[in-house]
Amino acid sequence: MTTAFVPNQWYVAAYTREIGRELFTRTVCGESILFWRTADGAVTAMSDRCVHRRFPLGEKPSHLVGDTVVCGYHGFTYGADGVCVAVPGQARVPRTARLRTYPVVEQDSFVWVFIGEPERAAATRIPRAPWLDMPGWTVVSGMEPLAARASLLVDNLLDLSHETYLHGGYIGTPEVAETPITTEVDEEAGIVHVSRRMADAACPPFYANSTGLTGRITRWQDIEFTPPCLYLLHSRIAPAGVLPNDDGTDPDAFHVEVVYAITPETASTTHDFWAVARDFALDDQDVSDYLAASNRTVVLQDVAALDVLEQVISGEPDGYQELSINIDTGGLAARRMIARMRG
Repeated sequence: MTTAFVPNQWYVAAYTREIGRELFTRTVCGESILFWRTADGAVTAMSDRCVHRRFPLGEKPSHLVGDTVVCGYHGFTYGADGVCVAVPGQARVPRTARLRTYPVVEQDSFVWVFIGEPERAAATRIPRAPWLDMPGWTVVSGMEPLAARASLLVDNLLDLSHETYLHGGYIGTPEVAETPITTEVDEEAGIVHVSRRMADAACPPFYANSTGLTGRITRWQDIEFTPPCLYLLHSRIAPAGVLPNDDGTDPDAFHVEVVYAITPETASTTHDFWAVARDFALDDQDVSDYLAASNRTVVLQDVAALDVLEQVISGEPDGYQELSINIDTGGLAARRMIARMRG
């Protein structure tokens, strides 16, 4: 059976900073989920629908009282385990008055939620992005809503040649589109690798203004995508001709880890989480402000293009031609892997 989403997977629902002692909701894979922190700081996740008349518990006047959620419509009250502990006008609480709860894990500044059969959560690997919560790195991050299906963002991120055309003046230069890629698929680990290494390239403003490099650069883009939802871009920037040392150390280069968590909201909308971690100018707020503003601009350029593409695709007849070329090998590999995961 094929489904719209990959089941029995961990997905990023929020940044850890987004969830506190206020009720917070987000839809993940078509499921509206209520998040909040208990008094001891633990994140809890449960269905955002009261069992009585389905009033959204994330809507005011619903509210927290200690470690219970009180529905703002009729007062049904739930504990952190989703079990109803009080109903209006009677002492007996119906045995079936309980909300669905979701396994949840905080890792690498993300709150991950498991969508599927809860008993399978512990055995399902959560991919890592350790730079987002690691000494020696400074991070800027955000999230943009995308009015397009998640697969379009996967295609976009696995083919960075579009930087030359869509993101010129920010991160795109001619060399990105001109340089061939290598693609490898690690079926056992479930990872798609796409690499583009430019030996002599122009330095785009994104890196010139953050690193101070002004001349030609060696620019590496090594992508690591763990379907269905976590994308890492290991970016290395150095003066042209400067390579890592034989022992693997790389003191003369600048390193940027670009992370995207791709979380389907519905079959045709997506939560586009983005983060940029760097190992230089760690305490320079001006660099942080510049990278945050620039990367958000780049993300919004993608959002605008993919929102248009969603409208085009959703309105076209079945069987419309789509041509793929060498630059699409990573994206096509990801499509095949995700299709197998869907079942």
